[in-house]
Amino acid sequence: MGICSSSESTAVATAKLILHDGSLQEFSYPVKVSYVLQKNPSCFICNSDEMDFDDALSAINDDEELQLGQLYFALPLNRLKQPLQAEEMAALAVKANSALMKCSGGDKCGHRRRSVSPVVFTVEELKTRKRVAAGRGGAGGRKKFAANLMAIPE
Repeated sequence: MGICSSSESTAVATAKLILHDGSLQEFSYPVKVSYVLQKNPSCFICNSDEMDFDDALSAINDDEELQLGQLYFALPLNRLKQPLQAEEMAALAVKANSALMKCSGGDKCGHRRRSVSPVVFTVEELKTRKRVAAGRGGAGGRKKFAANLMAIPE
């Protein structure tokens, strides 16, 4: 095994909102969804943790607050309660990555980030993972994925 190290971070946790045009808004304090929707009336807000392909997109209630450390998307109202296709989820991931990388390029966000390489799945791999997750039961609640850990020969 290798040695792990970390460096102290002075970054403040923020709620990150990826807008439909690909731009990023950050909030360093809890903000009500209704406030965000005043500035984006043709959108709804969804939590990235609650998004899963082939599941209907749902909106966060207007009276809820965006939580620090979470990533959210502002999507057009015509996508509300529509199933999210794997290709659309991939496009949203690219949009979020692009917005976060633009933010990390300067001091606009108040801190610097290290580059992270994206994980790429084929549509078939995503469908297989969904079947595995669905097969574990789970009445309601979030779906959990099991880690597929392997030994790395040295």
